[in-house]
Formats: sequence, structure tokens, C-alpha cells
Amino acid sequence: MTAYYFIGYVAGNQPLYSELQKVGYVLVFKPTIPDGDGNIKGNIDADLVLQAIIDAPNYDKAIIVSSDRDFYSLVKYLYENSKLKFVMSPYVEICSSLLKKEVKERILFMKNLRNKLEYK
Repeated sequence: MTAYYFIGYVAGNQPLYSELQKVGYVLVFKPTIPDGDGNIKGNIDADLVLQAIIDAPNYDKAIIVSSDRDFYSLVKYLYENSKLKFVMSPYVEICSSLLKKEVKERILFMKNLRNKLEYK
């Protein structure tokens, strides 16, 4: 099993990157740029979609972690081709209605998993 983490690279986050790699994530970095508000952006959408399609013959099911409607086409493709395990959405409130509609019973909300995942 391969767990990719697509992320914009920020030099000050190296300790986080090292920890993620230690626990098994394959990090895929994108250069970052500031948006109009000065927030750092590392647009990874196309990279994630491309990697999911390239790797499709090599996995049984994919788990996509996102609330973003930009992944609708990928999720639809995976769902229709029996390659989608589920979509894990960080946010119930702002999760794309397109994603919710497309994956129906195959969407999990992290908020609902907090008791199972929270470190105490």
C-alpha cells in the first residue's frame, strides 16, 4: 500500500515532512506561491489526479482525502470503475455537494471519526 501526501513545500515545515515520511507517507512536493491574501498556496490538484490515474492498474481501491469539488471527475471515474474505497472529507459543512452526490454511501467525514482517531 502506498499513501501519497501531496503538499506545497515550505522550508520551515521540514520537521513535519520528516515525521510524515517516517510513518510511511510518500510526499509529493509542489512549489508554493502566495495567493492574493498572502497565504501560501501549493496547488496539488492536477498532481493528485494524475498520480491516481497512473497508479490505477496497481491498486485495488483508492481513498481520496478531500472536500474539494475539483476532484469530482477523479472520484466519479474511480467510483464507476470500482476503484474507489471511499472519500474522506475533513469538513461536513463545506464538502462539495458534487462529491456527496457522486459517492453516495462512500463518503466519510473526519468529524464523525474524531473519537476513533483522536490521540488522548
